[in-house]
Amino acid sequence: MNIQAPPFGKNGDIESGNGQLYPNMLENPQLRWAFIRKVYVILSLQLLLTVAVAAVVVTVHPIAQFIVSTTAGLAVYIVLVILPFILLCPLYFYQKKHPVNLLLLGLFTISISFTLGLACSFRSGKVILEAAILTAVVAVSLTLYTFWAAKRGHDFNFLGPFLFAAVLVLMVFGFIQLLFPLGKLSVMIYGCLGAIIFSGYIIYDTDNLIKRFTYDDYIWASVSLYLDIINLFMSLLTILGVADS
Repeated sequence: MNIQAPPFGKNGDIESGNGQLYPNMLENPQLRWAFIRKVYVILSLQLLLTVAVAAVVVTVHPIAQFIVSTTAGLAVYIVLVILPFILLCPLYFYQKKHPVNLLLLGLFTISISFTLGLACSFRSGKVILEAAILTAVVAVSLTLYTFWAAKRGHDFNFLGPFLFAAVLVLMVFGFIQLLFPLGKLSVMIYGCLGAIIFSGYIIYDTDNLIKRFTYDDYIWASVSLYLDIINLFMSLLTILGVADS
């Protein structure tokens, strides 16, 4: 009598290497799972570093006061806002060169963390906590959904052009807001659009993590998911901040 093996690897464990993450998967699932775990470990360390740096900025009040009340502080803030965009270029070109890639990733994460901490400094603790909880729930739920959908043959690569166009619209909307402030309602609309767009990006980048990122792209995959989560948090913080005020 023939005994069939469990459908998802040894003892039914999908991560044991025999279960496919999506139909017609040609690569070794065990190698892909190792890559996915590596990316999520790096992402977790990035988020922990972000929480630590942002917490220091929020709790040490002279930092925020220096930024908002002095010319030198304003210059520092502008540098912190621009620095992540500057670091993205060398990070992209050196993403496969160890340990330069990790050093650049650390600098990139710290610069984002300072900006995030300054944004949180002018929000109440209740708003920050609510935004953090909502971000965690949405990010985890969408990640699990994407893995579930990929297992059943769904593909989200088609979202790429639409999300890119949506980000461009969001950037133009934000620039108009800076020049011609339209009030609380437009700020809340801006936050809602951002939350929807970056929720879509979590699905899109997670799908790429499962199917398209190569094993050497672990740094760029981590950066992509990190930016999705941070931007989702900032969008939710904007919505809840306006509602709280």
